[in-house]
Amino acid sequence: MGRRFHPVSDVPLPSRAGERLAWPLVVALLALALLAMALYALGSGRFELPLGEVLRIVTGSHEAPDQALAPMAETVLWQIRGPRVLAAIVVGAALAASGVALQSVFRNPLAAPDLLGVSAGAALGAVLGIFLGWSVFAIQASAFAGGIAAVSLVYAVGTVLPLRDRVLSLVLAGIAIGSMLGALIALIKTLADPYTQLPAITFWLLGSFASITATDLSLLAAFSLAGLAPLALMRWRADALALSDDEVHALGVRLPVVRLALVTGATLATSGTVAAAGVIGWIGLVVPHAARLMVGASFPRVLPVSMLLGALLMLLIDTLGRSIAQAEVPPGVLTALVGAPVLFGLMLGRGRD
Repeated sequence: MGRRFHPVSDVPLPSRAGERLAWPLVVALLALALLAMALYALGSGRFELPLGEVLRIVTGSHEAPDQALAPMAETVLWQIRGPRVLAAIVVGAALAASGVALQSVFRNPLAAPDLLGVSAGAALGAVLGIFLGWSVFAIQASAFAGGIAAVSLVYAVGTVLPLRDRVLSLVLAGIAIGSMLGALIALIKTLADPYTQLPAITFWLLGSFASITATDLSLLAAFSLAGLAPLALMRWRADALALSDDEVHALGVRLPVVRLALVTGATLATSGTVAAAGVIGWIGLVVPHAARLMVGASFPRVLPVSMLLGALLMLLIDTLGRSIAQAEVPPGVLTALVGAPVLFGLMLGRGRD
């Protein structure tokens, strides 16, 4: 008897032959690099902590050599840098995973978390909360609700568009609604108080981890895990999205369910990151490209590699932003400055293959 065909595991992978390295090795190396970067980030800053002191505080292995500075060092690490470092890791991983999911859904390497208006909707919610003078928690809740509402509106509009290609309908609806939401943000910035509200709005739109607290981190982790769960559960079916709709149906994969699960997960994760840290671009666009160059196009392999690479890049950018100048450089600025040339270099490298 011949081997039974499994509609998920036997789906042909588009670029399986393009794998560069064994993906367990890549995952292990990226995990070690992320751990090393986290230890460095915990010790770097105006109140510098040596690596030995960081390890002593984290492990609690022995007494501090300087008992006078030990309480201050522990306060800095656990209450200030610890939540910030963990938040940067979670945000980077969530944005990168969202980019992988959306690029698979739309079969478009330029797809990013802001394609469906998620970032714009969340940003509008936050900007509206700042303009109305709401509390920090209310602003974060408004940002999260704005991201969800934006994607819901895109799906509603994309459903009624008279186009046969459902993916194209969603893309066009996302572009149009994202542009409209951007215009509303610009309108609120024009009406905002230039001395109090406008700086806060600008600061939020550029992203920041400076004010992350343990409560913010717990909410960020909860929303990110809720968003990453559908991506992990659908990771074996996501490769089928690279095939034509007829081929997918022949394999027995329910395409609308897979698309909805991936889009929902990406929306939850992205909305949570914007609510906690503001708008940070380019991670969801650039990192999946780099991950595919390392391990090929298989979704179950690209997803964990992208998450680790995104976390590492986001942590590196945040550490750089609070170290290169007296005033802190927002991560949204650095990701834009770094992301464009990196994407261009990745495309050049891929073009030579």
